[in-house]
Amino acid sequence: MAGRGTPATALLEKQRVAHTLHSYSHDPRHESYGHEAVEALGLVPGRVFKTLVAEVDGKLAVGVVPVTGHLDLKGLAAALKGKKARMAEVAAAERATGYVAGGISPLGQKKRLPVVIDASVVGFETVFCSAGRRGLEVEIAPDDLIRLTGAVVAPISA
Repeated sequence: MAGRGTPATALLEKQRVAHTLHSYSHDPRHESYGHEAVEALGLVPGRVFKTLVAEVDGKLAVGVVPVTGHLDLKGLAAALKGKKARMAEVAAAERATGYVAGGISPLGQKKRLPVVIDASVVGFETVFCSAGRRGLEVEIAPDDLIRLTGAVVAPISA
């Protein structure tokens, strides 16, 4: 993958975190980036997490939830001790993270945003999330994902 890394993979290498990259050919016609990864890589859906950018009390934050669920905005706001949350505009999410929609990783974001990861993450030995590009997933231990993102772990999946 020389020359094809992302800020997420660079962070993992720099921190010497054990991980495995899984790539697949992204189909732009697929309706769900997360479900596409599940299908293309033959994964258990609950182990694959999507990264969603929201606004909590007007400030950007990140929710990481299984692709099988939806981000519980009230739960996200509560986890960050906020009052109100709504999904962020795609352009704002892309600007803040440095990634394109469908390839937003919770790792190596341009601007460090508060991160909340759904509590189901701790039930797995490893989980999958975007490695910063459509068609590229990283398999990582939940503890490493939590530590590298500085995440709060809370029930935020509906």
